Amino acid sequence: MQWDQMGRAIVAAMLFSAAGIVVFGIAWWIICKVTPFSIRKEIEEDHNTALAIMIGAVIIGIGMIISAAMHG
Repeated sequence: MQWDQMGRAIVAAMLFSAAGIVVFGIAWWIICKVTPFSIRKEIEEDHNTALAIMIGAVIIGIGMIISAAMHG
């Protein structure tokens, strides 16, 4: 691999990572606004394991969607 190709690949990876983090942040903000309760309170104080599993599944799903969109 040539140095210029490696440089382009690194820049592309950084741009896609930044775009993915922005999209993930927007998705997380939407999740927090849609739920009628405090996610932090439910998980930390009330120890709601089912909600923690659901939020984890949503995070993994969003990550897979972002990854597939970036990969092409």
